[in-house]
Amino acid sequence: DDVLRQGIQGISELITVPALINLDFADVRTIMSEGGAALMAVGRAQGDDRARKAAEAAINSTLLDVTIDGARGILFNITGGTDLTLFEINEAAAIIKESAHPDVNLIFGAQIDDAMGDEVRITVIATGFEQSRAERRINAERPQNPPPIQRSAPLPPQQQPVQRQQPPTTPNQPPLPPQNPGQPQDQQRPAQPSEPRYDADAQDIPAFLRRRNNR
Repeated sequence: DDVLRQGIQGISELITVPALINLDFADVRTIMSEGGAALMAVGRAQGDDRARKAAEAAINSTLLDVTIDGARGILFNITGGTDLTLFEINEAAAIIKESAHPDVNLIFGAQIDDAMGDEVRITVIATGFEQSRAERRINAERPQNPPPIQRSAPLPPQQQPVQRQQPPTTPNQPPLPPQNPGQPQDQQRPAQPSEPRYDADAQDIPAFLRRRNNR
């Protein structure tokens, strides 16, 4: 909560409070127009190399656990006591620019606040990541919904070839002779007298043998 309070306070102060290097709402709108994901971070440090330490703490936010790598638009404001130097401002700007996109639009401001004492505070707003590492890490931390189960459509029933039944074959019968309608069907032809057959073998058999066979 304190980090969020500091970030909101830093943004409101850089717009409303007169500073050594002034920023206004138009600068904030210019950076936000880069589109994409937007990050806000605050870094604080004191003592030796306070500007460098504050800049490194700002670009490696402990709140979001992300960096500003690949950002195309960055606005930052550095606030310090009366001993804040222009060298420290340039050093902080160089560190922040190295972590951003090569074509980054960098806007910075500087404020003097006697209440800061030996401490330096840097507020950073970064936008326009275009699926950079910061955005990928944010997406990785979000709970992923399981993919919907795709139900396959039922297969259409396969049509089996219909086997046609052949009619039973009947043996070919010879055609019947045409009947004369003038004659009744049950009328039979008169029997023809048969002629006596001549058996040549019987003439060669003696009479007593023929009689024996006939017994």
